Amino acid sequence: MSSHRLHSAIFIAAVLSAVPWVNAASCTTQAQMNQAQRDAVVNAAKALVAQVQMADVAGLRTNTLPAVAADFSAIQQSVQFLAPLVQHATITVNSLYLLDAATDPPNAPRTDFFCGSPVVGFNFTGLPPGTYAMAMLHATGVPQPQQISLILAKAPDNRWLLAGFFDKAMLLGGHDGTWYWQTARRYAQDNQQWGAWFFYRIATDLLDPVGFIASQNLEKLRREADQVHADLPAPTGPLSISVNGSIYKVTSVNTTTALGPLDLEVHYAPDASQIVALRSPVVARKQVSDLMAALLVAHPELRSAFQGMWLHADQGNASLFALELPMSASTPGAQLASPGANATAHP
Repeated sequence: MSSHRLHSAIFIAAVLSAVPWVNAASCTTQAQMNQAQRDAVVNAAKALVAQVQMADVAGLRTNTLPAVAADFSAIQQSVQFLAPLVQHATITVNSLYLLDAATDPPNAPRTDFFCGSPVVGFNFTGLPPGTYAMAMLHATGVPQPQQISLILAKAPDNRWLLAGFFDKAMLLGGHDGTWYWQTARRYAQDNQQWGAWFFYRIATDLLDPVGFIASQNLEKLRREADQVHADLPAPTGPLSISVNGSIYKVTSVNTTTALGPLDLEVHYAPDASQIVALRSPVVARKQVSDLMAALLVAHPELRSAFQGMWLHADQGNASLFALELPMSASTPGAQLASPGANATAHP
């Protein structure tokens, strides 16, 4: 999904997996920590995020586990992107976990942590024996609030060092993951499958800050999402849409915030006669506008779900024509391409 952003660099691979409890290492939640433990992790996490806010890449690297600091390019890129967004943000700690794998055997293929009640689970592959912490923070009070998650490793001198870095926007199109979940549920109840499918996917993306967490809430969200079956283009073939007697082969449908608001992005592969029609800007605009109108007839919920629609006519890897139209441009009596539409043509 083009609206999604997740940067990470960590000396281990982290993936989610359902495993028996007997394989779990020790986990301590924030509420179970004593004051000294909480303060140590909170202070370390906030100090690292402060270096991100100042774009202090060199300082952050100094406070990073050597195995991660040896290949720091991914974290550096993340910091350079994130720093101007959170420079003046208020940093708060959302959740903390102590992850104790000190007694794990070396080269253990998988280490699992199950924390608290309701249970939150973490799974890592190839985790060296040691003591770790997960700190999830929010950067708010700025136009684009962010969620920043850090994996910390305790060094022999008891300092907490950065071992993994993840960041993701807290909002998409001005709404948080809970809003998208609630709206997806309403679309699903009304059998509006495209709206439900896209909004469930956005909700899952926003509500899982790192991609390898299991919780009752997330599992409930994923189960609901799995019940939605949208007739979207598949790897096995495009989606055929009939428009005024012609068949359009839609190859992909996705979401984008490239222009700021949440838009739907549609790619299609025009046939030979449709390619000829694209040579005229006026006819090209009508072609993509007619396809947009057909999609809105088939899936009327898209009109309220998205600000507009990007339509791309592609030939192989080449773009022949692209047009962005607000949903209001496809209403009875409206012009097919409003003066505010964005279009690009590639003869």
